[in-house]
Amino acid sequence: MQQAILERPPESEQKAVEPRSGRRSTLGAKDRTFGFMIALPAVLLFLVIAIFPLVSSIFTSLFDQSLLRPERTFVGFDNYAAVWEEFFARLGTTVVFASLATVFPLVLGVALALLLNARMRGRNILRGALMLPWLLPGVVVSFLWAWIFNDSYGVVNHVLSVFGLPEVSMLGTPTGAMAAVVIAKTWHSFPWIMVVALAVLQTLPSEQIEAATIDGATRAQRFRHISLPHIAGPVTLVAVLEFIYNFGNFDTIFVMTGGGPGNSTTTLAVSLYDLAFGSYELGKASAMGALWLVLLAIITSGYLFLNRRLEK
Repeated sequence: MQQAILERPPESEQKAVEPRSGRRSTLGAKDRTFGFMIALPAVLLFLVIAIFPLVSSIFTSLFDQSLLRPERTFVGFDNYAAVWEEFFARLGTTVVFASLATVFPLVLGVALALLLNARMRGRNILRGALMLPWLLPGVVVSFLWAWIFNDSYGVVNHVLSVFGLPEVSMLGTPTGAMAAVVIAKTWHSFPWIMVVALAVLQTLPSEQIEAATIDGATRAQRFRHISLPHIAGPVTLVAVLEFIYNFGNFDTIFVMTGGGPGNSTTTLAVSLYDLAFGSYELGKASAMGALWLVLLAIITSGYLFLNRRLEK
């Protein structure tokens, strides 16, 4: 009996404990309310900027609507059937541009990262200088390269004429135009791939490179068996992101070629712009945008799946 009395806490301690538990629940509710109020403006902004235009565009794709006519007529999926062939015709050009504009910056960025990771004089200055293309807006880069490749007064043809070589028409031929926009996009994109690869290379233990060098491994062998596996994961994710971005690139092609000559550089972005603001067909442009959205959702899902696989 005495032991039970001793083990029982005093009434004062019991009373002190009960209000404390109730106070904790009250603070928890206030914290949740405060957190909701903090997040509410961002959620409303996201709904206004992203969700509402998306839903409105999908709704518009079901109507025959034009900027030249105030009225619109419900046509169901007729707009999708009307742009189906156009969508797949421009899809091939888009894939070609996105692939080339991803591979070349990837190779150039990794090569420069390996160069700048080595001990050399002035590498910090060179790192800063190579970042300049990335700091310029895409439109500025596009106008710059359009001037460089201009057939009449471009820098390329001027240099060729100085050396007595035949001039080339980069923007006047289908192959040359595609090469021109890929070169411009490569020059604009390689710095950020270089920075990512260089940052990952900085985490590579120098002992591994030194041990391989002592064992007689060549530079190619050290890159293949040590450096490349070390940077493969992050660089792969960067390449996928770059491909997704290039898939929707608009400013480079629109400024430099306008989709020409002919339709040789007309991507989905340029085609959608022509439908909406060239032909003023908002319904058909919205239908093409919806198809484009589905395709990008599939590509993004593949990126997320690849990201999870590489994190394991």
